[in-house]
Parts: sequence; structure tokens; C-alpha cells
Amino acid sequence: MVATTSTEENERIARRVPEDIATRQDLDLVDEVYAEDAVEHDPMGDHHGREWIRADMERLLDAFPDLTASVEECVAEGDTVAMRVTLRGTHEGEFAGIEPTGRSFEVDNVVFTRVEDGMIAERWVHPDTLGMLTQLGVVASPFE
Repeated sequence: MVATTSTEENERIARRVPEDIATRQDLDLVDEVYAEDAVEHDPMGDHHGREWIRADMERLLDAFPDLTASVEECVAEGDTVAMRVTLRGTHEGEFAGIEPTGRSFEVDNVVFTRVEDGMIAERWVHPDTLGMLTQLGVVASPFE
């Protein structure tokens, strides 16, 4: 028999990424929250395993050491949790080859998380990269 978790428990697990791993910068929780073979899907492709997930979070926190991630909205149904997450931070380290600008940003990301057997199996992350890069002064707004 396959163990299952309740919708409420799935929501609690999904919220740990923005609230505990990102905002509290507790990277040790990656092993506790993510399945060994978890997959992160984003506009750059599919990324596999805890090692990649931890390294990606380390890169983000190195670039934005004051990063916070606030869950603004959360809807859970079955094994899937949808969240709108506001990211805030100051660009103090290299990010995607971009030297630090010292500027701050605030953007919303949309994240869908699938929980299996009490662990995150997959996440689909839809970041507002254009909004972030515009606020950091790296690209001009296409709307001005």
C-alpha cells in the first residue's frame, strides 16, 4: 500500500520551500522536504535531484543574501499545491553571470508543487524574471 498525505499536509510541505528553505535559509531541509529524485521544472528546463536543487538555492542566496519569499496565496487539491509567492531581495552577488547591482527587487512567482509520500516530487516554477531584471536595472522595461 502506498502512503498518502492529506491535502492540508501537502500544503504544509509545499510551503516549507519558500518559508523555511528560502527565507530562513535552511538548506539542510532540502533533504527533509524533497524526494531524492525530485524534479524542478522552470523556463530553463528540467532539473533533477536534491543536489541540483540545493546548489540552485545556494546560488540564489549567494546573489541575494537577504532573500525573502512570502506565500501570498495558496490553493491545495489532492497531491498538488499552487502558490503565488512574492520574492524580495537585494542583488549583492553574481546572479546568472550578472555582476551585483546593489539594487532591490520584488516580484511574484507562481509555483505548482506535487507531493508524493510526504515529500516534494515535482515543482513547476514560473518566475517573473523580466520583472526582476528590470528592477535590478539590467534590462529596460519593454513597457516604457
